[in-house]
Amino acid sequence: MADSRPIGVFDSGVGGLTVARAILDLAPHEPLVYVGDNARFPYGPKPVDQIRRYALEIADYLVRRDVKMLVVACNSIEVSAIGDIAIRAGIPVIGVIDPGARAAAHVTRSRVVGLIGTQATVESRAYDRAMAAVRPDIELHAQACPAFVEHVERGDTTSDELLEAARGYLSPLVTKEIDTLILGCTHYPLLSGMLQRELGPDVVLVSSAEETAKDVYALLLDGGLEREGAAPPRHEFLATGDPEQFQRVARVFWGHELSEVRATRAEPAGGGSWS
Repeated sequence: MADSRPIGVFDSGVGGLTVARAILDLAPHEPLVYVGDNARFPYGPKPVDQIRRYALEIADYLVRRDVKMLVVACNSIEVSAIGDIAIRAGIPVIGVIDPGARAAAHVTRSRVVGLIGTQATVESRAYDRAMAAVRPDIELHAQACPAFVEHVERGDTTSDELLEAARGYLSPLVTKEIDTLILGCTHYPLLSGMLQRELGPDVVLVSSAEETAKDVYALLLDGGLEREGAAPPRHEFLATGDPEQFQRVARVFWGHELSEVRATRAEPAGGGSWS
């Protein structure tokens, strides 16, 4: 039976749009409701309990919007709250970590893989567990890159300050002679050019966006959740902070003009609603 409800996608900011774009590449008739919590980013350095509270607020909002599934397009949210979200939501919930680990396991030749992510993601060791479940023979080396998200949210992908930070972060991974690098944050694909230049052409960069989209597509088919009809879908892109800043940076991720971004305010932990 056809299901015309939208897919809910959320992230701490614009990074999850890399996942949203990949979903629509595979399922172009599906409507999306995207929430970027740019009023409260970055999530990575925040305590797990705080990230969980923010994530549950946004997930609750999307469930009230009657989405048919939730895509947690943020590694920091997944490691902090995806279990709680899945229990509370009552609808299918898909994350990005397992798809990223699968993709890296498929492409590595030397079985020496690097991971870059936020502090929360790296400290959780979620990728270590995911990789061990897929290919326990892989040697995984992780590096937190706390400065990257703030640069991307400002639209900075080329500054000398960013390049200097990247060289410091990547140096230990280069020493380990990795042949594959997992971009363990959905903001990081926008830095692919810079990362590839620093690591060299022989290192394969792995984004979880495409693999996550495959999981979403499979769920649409297997769960009978596909939307039918030829009418173009209507997407909503919501920002909890400055919508103009969100839209300016989001255009780079999305690849074309976004529809109007409606400003929302983050729901207080004690209740209330977004305007």
